[in-house]
Amino acid sequence: MVQVLNPEEMFSALEAELQRTIKSIRDQDSESLEEMLTYHMGWEGEAFGTEAGGKRLRPYFVLLTSAACGGDWKRALPAAASVELLHNFSLIHDDIQDQSSLRRGRPTVWKKWGIAQAINAGDTMFTLAQFSLLDLHKYFASDVVIQALRILQKASIQLTKGQYLDISYENVDELSLDAYWPMVSGKTAALLAACTQIGALTALVDETIQGKYHRFGYLLGLAFQVRDDFLGIWGDAALTGKSNESDLLSRKKSLPVLFALEKNAEFAKYWRTGTFSSKDIPILIENLESEGAYQYTTRKVEELTLEALGILEEVQPQGSAGIALTELAKKLLKRQG
Repeated sequence: MVQVLNPEEMFSALEAELQRTIKSIRDQDSESLEEMLTYHMGWEGEAFGTEAGGKRLRPYFVLLTSAACGGDWKRALPAAASVELLHNFSLIHDDIQDQSSLRRGRPTVWKKWGIAQAINAGDTMFTLAQFSLLDLHKYFASDVVIQALRILQKASIQLTKGQYLDISYENVDELSLDAYWPMVSGKTAALLAACTQIGALTALVDETIQGKYHRFGYLLGLAFQVRDDFLGIWGDAALTGKSNESDLLSRKKSLPVLFALEKNAEFAKYWRTGTFSSKDIPILIENLESEGAYQYTTRKVEELTLEALGILEEVQPQGSAGIALTELAKKLLKRQG
């Protein structure tokens, strides 16, 4: 069944599903716990609203993929809510591990309520993601629900591995380009691949098609992260929400940096001194550009995105959802923030 896509209806239904799931923990003894979750999701607190809640990109991919495969996106809503809850669980814990005091311009959960209670909030979000996915039983046979759970759990392990590598790399002075890909595969690509695979699963297409959608999401996730690394150095701070000095000053091992370090030229010499400050950032960026890191990073985004779009073309996504899925992939390639 080919559906006519109504994005506003889709997003409204998603928010309702997310709110319903989080409200399910409500009782008089845990009001503050629910408050932490609703605050983090952008529904309450200072500067609440759409920007505070994030783009809801991952659940949108679930719903679009389901519709593009001929399924009813409304039946995929529990899965869409599940991946968004899982994503936000990872953000709450990442903020603690990275000691980030702000997210989307607002104090992070741990900064407002303390580390111990933020861990509880993240754990609750993780558990709610599992309960949400189990709600697929309202529309699908048990074998479909079990398969969806298996996909999500596998992605959860990959998320954890990616974060483990990211933290481990902070204490490593020299890192190869090859070491970059397992980290970003876990932190970014694994969950987006799960989104598109679960979306296809809810349309009850065969396993070959599901596998192709998984690969599509995986490649797009890699492209998304590489683009993020690019914007961390060459992005417009007004659009990205952070200074384009921060990634270099924090010595983040992003793709442009690792590429230039392997060149072992002027950038590498400067970087290895470990003593640069804000005034040195223009020189570092100039070295990155002259040594080909700018071109390499942009080319990598294009290659990964084109490969992802090639796979999407193979599976021939249907209707307005298929068009929207293709356009969203292209938009991610060119995003500025």
